[in-house]
Amino acid sequence: VQLVESGGGLVQPGGSLRLSCAASGFTFSSCNMQWYRQAPGNEREWVAFISSTGGTTNYADSVKGRFTISRDNAKNTVYLQMNNMKPEDTAVYYCKAVRLFGVGVYWGQGTQVTVSS
Repeated sequence: VQLVESGGGLVQPGGSLRLSCAASGFTFSSCNMQWYRQAPGNEREWVAFISSTGGTTNYADSVKGRFTISRDNAKNTVYLQMNNMKPEDTAVYYCKAVRLFGVGVYWGQGTQVTVSS
């Protein structure tokens, strides 16, 4: 089982990044997917949710209207498009898979996002 995030980096305030999380070793289409983030000194916080089919999405208030979560089940990948980024978006971003059936919660290793001028 593996989740590999990519796409992080340094971006200026107001800029955009797209994160990807590639899944392998399990049935991706049978999992709800989420993005979390953790800033230095802070607890890990939930950012966004997408259902297994992609039909339902939810966002934390802090990112609503700026971030968009999506998935491609044919590519076993979930995305997080981040627009109009702010310094407070600086964090390590993690993807999380939760199986619909049975027991299984999987985390990626994280990707660093830094918003700074």
